[in-house]
Amino acid sequence: MMLRRWTLTQKRALLGFSFILPWLIGFVFLFAVPLIQSISFSFNELKVAPGGYELQFAGFRNFKEALFVDANFNRILTESVTDMAWNVPLILFFSLFSAAMLNQKFKGRALARAVFFLPVILASGAISAAETSGLISLTGSSEVAKELGETQSGFDTLSFILLLDSAGMPEWFIQYLVDAVMRIYEIIRSSGVQILIFLAALQSVPPAMYEVAKMEGATAYEAFWKITFPMVSPLILTNVIYTIIDSFADSPVTQKIYETAFRSQNFGLSAAMSWLYTLVVAVILVVIGVLISRKVFYYN
Repeated sequence: MMLRRWTLTQKRALLGFSFILPWLIGFVFLFAVPLIQSISFSFNELKVAPGGYELQFAGFRNFKEALFVDANFNRILTESVTDMAWNVPLILFFSLFSAAMLNQKFKGRALARAVFFLPVILASGAISAAETSGLISLTGSSEVAKELGETQSGFDTLSFILLLDSAGMPEWFIQYLVDAVMRIYEIIRSSGVQILIFLAALQSVPPAMYEVAKMEGATAYEAFWKITFPMVSPLILTNVIYTIIDSFADSPVTQKIYETAFRSQNFGLSAAMSWLYTLVVAVILVVIGVLISRKVFYYN
């Protein structure tokens, strides 16, 4: 009996499926049931009973209350989307720039890469839990350190604004750059994973391409836009999607949903807010994914 030979496309499809298989198994056995329950809760009024809970069908009342009755949900959701649109370009630009610098050959490169990823570890739940429990209380509060760093910063905001204004830059762009500089701590803290992804993409670029470009007389600027940027463009799409999702992971919207559920004990309204929030994020991801994927260059 002759074994069937798989084509290259089929092998790649199987490889891709094997990568998502752990997530797929976890979703089916851990998240599918709560997901379906949350849909049911959003269309019902949930009341806690001695034996568990009771559901009373409410239709779209929870969604109407979230959109038209609640005084804060729309405002918080709009502000979160605006902050996301403001932060994502900053994080992506800083991540790509840092990855390009860390990809160069210099002494202490491994240490420099670890330093750039350190904010991701410091922002993790383990560090915050240790600080809350008093295990690292001797080092002081991270918020206090951040405030001291901002107050003792040597950055002259007024001179920077005057310099950009004299260069003829528009007011909105000046405000954007000033805000980016003032929030550099948050940008660095949110860029660790993106830097690693961009760094892996840069290391996968064939060195022969740069050698040929150099022989043809291309400058470093031309090599970046003609070789580096197109080759890492698939990972730009990945980082955009990751950054958008990460920006919503601990946003005021999630805090509002949590307070509605566990402080106000209004689980139906909380579930409706969750699904409205999910739909907004999904629409943003689909639109941005379609727009960016048209410009992505795939090297085969």
